[in-house]
Amino acid sequence: MYSTGIAYLLWLVEGALGLHRFYLGKFGTGILFLVTGGFAGLGCIYDLFTLPRQVREANIENRYRQVLEFGDGFGQRAPRRITDSSRETIERVILRTAKKNSGIATPSEVALEGNISLDAAKNHLEKLVSEGFAQMRVNKSGTIVYLFSDFLTPETEQNLEDF
Repeated sequence: MYSTGIAYLLWLVEGALGLHRFYLGKFGTGILFLVTGGFAGLGCIYDLFTLPRQVREANIENRYRQVLEFGDGFGQRAPRRITDSSRETIERVILRTAKKNSGIATPSEVALEGNISLDAAKNHLEKLVSEGFAQMRVNKSGTIVYLFSDFLTPETEQNLEDF
C-alpha cells in the first residue's frame, strides 16, 4: 500500500525530480519530471493538489493486480479472460461491449471488460476502424467513441455529433 504521507515527503524533498512519481510506479512521468525539472515546476504544483488522488489510484491498481495474480483472499483466483496476443478474443470483447452499449465502445469499457490495458484496447479499436469495421466518432459530451453500426440504435445515434 502506498502512503500519501510518503508521497508528499518525496514531493517536498525533490518534487522536480519526480521521486514521488517513481514511488507510485509512474515511471514514464517520473522520467519526464527528472528530465524537465517537473515541467519547470508546473507539474509539481499540479501534483501538490492531486497527490492524494494519485495515491488512491495507485493503491487501487496495486490491489487489482494482486487479485488477478493471487486471487481474492477467499481461495478464488480471478480468471484471466484474454491476453494481448489473442486478437480474436479481444475482438469478441469489443463486439460484446458495443452490443451492450447500443453500438458504442470506448477504450476504457473494452479494457475493463477484457482485463487488458487501455493502450491495447485503444490499439485494437483503432485497428477495427482502419479495417472498416467501426467508425471513430465524438458524442455530445465530447468523448471519442467507436461506433459499430450493426448494433446502433436511433437513441444512440442522436447522442453523436454530426460531422
